Amino acid sequence: MDWEIKSDRPVYLQLMEKIQFDVVSGVYKPGGNIPSVRELAAQVGVNPNTMQKALVELEKKGLLYAKGTSGRFVTDNIKLIQEIREDIARSNARLYLENVNNLGYSFNEAVELLKKAMEDE
Repeated sequence: MDWEIKSDRPVYLQLMEKIQFDVVSGVYKPGGNIPSVRELAAQVGVNPNTMQKALVELEKKGLLYAKGTSGRFVTDNIKLIQEIREDIARSNARLYLENVNNLGYSFNEAVELLKKAMEDE
């Protein structure tokens, strides 16, 4: 798993975003368990307390839940997962449009650039 932690934002927020992205992209399946706090912290090279904070925040959002001593699991709420997935996509789309607009491209030109990029894949 690729963890890229930058110094420009709080680490726990970046951890939350990465785990959230992994859930909505299918790395962690609905109803499936995720690695323990210590395992995840070791993978990333962060303090377990920082990882714990990120996981607790994801529990507050309803994306994860704790099951006693069995660990943490991804929600079965597919609608919530889809909503978060769409929010991430919209946020990225807005950022893309803002960037290409700053470069002087129109909306239609930005769409054409996207189409070309997809064809290149």
